Amino acid sequence: MPLARRVTQACWGFCVPGGELGAEDKNSHSLGTRNNLQTQTLTPQLQQKCRGHDCLVYMLRARKQHETYVATLREIGLDVIELPPDEVHPHCMFVEDVAVVCNGIALLTRPGHPSREKEVEYMRSILKNELELPVIEISDAKATLDGGDVLFTGKEFFVGLSSRTNQAGACALASAFPEFPCTPIKVDNALHLKSLLTMAGPEVICVGNTPEAKDTLKRIEREATFRYQTLTVPDLAAANVVFANGFLLHGSEDEYPGSSKIFEEKLSHWTLKPMAFTELLKSGGNLSSCSILIRKSRHLKNIM
Repeated sequence: MPLARRVTQACWGFCVPGGELGAEDKNSHSLGTRNNLQTQTLTPQLQQKCRGHDCLVYMLRARKQHETYVATLREIGLDVIELPPDEVHPHCMFVEDVAVVCNGIALLTRPGHPSREKEVEYMRSILKNELELPVIEISDAKATLDGGDVLFTGKEFFVGLSSRTNQAGACALASAFPEFPCTPIKVDNALHLKSLLTMAGPEVICVGNTPEAKDTLKRIEREATFRYQTLTVPDLAAANVVFANGFLLHGSEDEYPGSSKIFEEKLSHWTLKPMAFTELLKSGGNLSSCSILIRKSRHLKNIM
């Protein structure tokens, strides 16, 4: 039986390479539609970086997959702004980690890996000067916060306490967005919270069928201010999805046949957009990490 559908008000979105699943509507504070996206081109250094982790990224295939990702986001109604590649920072396309945007305010993070700290400076310029968003910076030098550890449900925040995000980082996010409940959640054996689960629609949490993912979900259910439906898929990587404008981007049937079948059975009321993302997964990325969704409040400038 399909999961219950709840209609939400539309919201505008702006997405940057490496993004957050849930953009919020200014009035409803719930997951809804998004209309803008920004992405960043892959760098050759991404392949070199991954080689040190016993894997090889096939760059032509990776670029094709990323181009399809961007094209699909445009197809579902997002305005896409693409940033040029930054060859000094091989993981720059995973922009989700360097900023969290909610209610028209941008919080610049303090990435947990030292190699990514400089990415924040460029993002500051884009958000502040080009998009003219109010920008909050984390003053606590001991805080670390990756956007991949921030799950916004449309009603509240959960912040994963992982190797990349600490308690001080969670407190910084709570201070930046005091209008929403913010709960720290311990993350075990995963890079980020959203490596284990994401939002597959309004009030629907998609979670992988692994002990770590299920334990994390139980912690969320114990601490949550609101109640959510859950959708469990057999493939952990398939639990990372992007929901926008009534469309669900998820891993392809060729890669995750069991998970794809569940999406078709349980989420048939949304328009499903399966896509291959294998090469970017090798470098630690996933579907949600390649975009930041921001409510559009004015005409966006062309950033190139």
